[in-house]
Amino acid sequence: MRRWRAAGWGAVGILVLAAAWELYKLLGPAQGLVVGAEGSELLLLPRTHDRAMPHLWEMGARLLAPTSGGDTPPLIVTVAGAAVTTLGTAAVGWLLGVLVGGLLAMLMQRSRLAELGLLPWIVVSQTVPLIAFAPVVNSIGTQLERGGGVWPQWFSVAVIASYLAFFPVAIGLLQGLRSPDAIHRDLMRSYAAGYWQTLIRLRLPAAVPHLLPALRLAAANAVLGAVVAEVSIGLRGGIGRMLIQLAGQASSDPAAPWGPTFGAIALGLVAAGSVALMALGLRNYRRGEETA
Repeated sequence: MRRWRAAGWGAVGILVLAAAWELYKLLGPAQGLVVGAEGSELLLLPRTHDRAMPHLWEMGARLLAPTSGGDTPPLIVTVAGAAVTTLGTAAVGWLLGVLVGGLLAMLMQRSRLAELGLLPWIVVSQTVPLIAFAPVVNSIGTQLERGGGVWPQWFSVAVIASYLAFFPVAIGLLQGLRSPDAIHRDLMRSYAAGYWQTLIRLRLPAAVPHLLPALRLAAANAVLGAVVAEVSIGLRGGIGRMLIQLAGQASSDPAAPWGPTFGAIALGLVAAGSVALMALGLRNYRRGEETA
């Protein structure tokens, strides 16, 4: 019943958002609310004319129309294909982020000195603008290819996705590894259990309620990183590139860019939901699970 109630509230939230969109389009100013003198205007409220805010039913109809006219497949089919491409790249980035974040968390839990040296830099790393970081990673991959290495462009996107994914895993797993009570740690010591035995039999099971929300957040972050990276380095075939291409046609086809936008939203939900499905096998360790 709890799951059905949560799904019901989620559906209500979507309906409220849709109603608010249409209500603002009906009542809001066509050119938005602009303040300030000419040349230094500040737009406080968005515009509501059809090129800026198409109706929801127009967005839905555009999803079923040909992507670029003629015999091209419907937009929804094109968006689905691009979403699958981006999802695959984001999955690789998520795996890399989980691996790096997990190793960092275990190192920081093991050594207080490592935590003092690494944790501030891990936090600071998330303040680097991703759209500026992506070309740097792509440039490194290009140089490696010129040197005789193999670095496909999609792997640059995966690395950038992992850059956003490792952070919640490192923080969540670190908190989880430190969650066992002192009495339980003393019990393991009384059994003469070493570090690895304690890690596997006590710390990792105790970390599951903290780790699962971090993994869901990392999955959503990986999708976000993949989409931004595709936009930044111009990787073709993904939903980020498609979003930029259709955004350039927004003046003549204002409903088109909303197709890949909805696709990116659905992609994040699918990524987080996939982690939730994986977590079903760990239900015995999820008591007291933290919320993401």
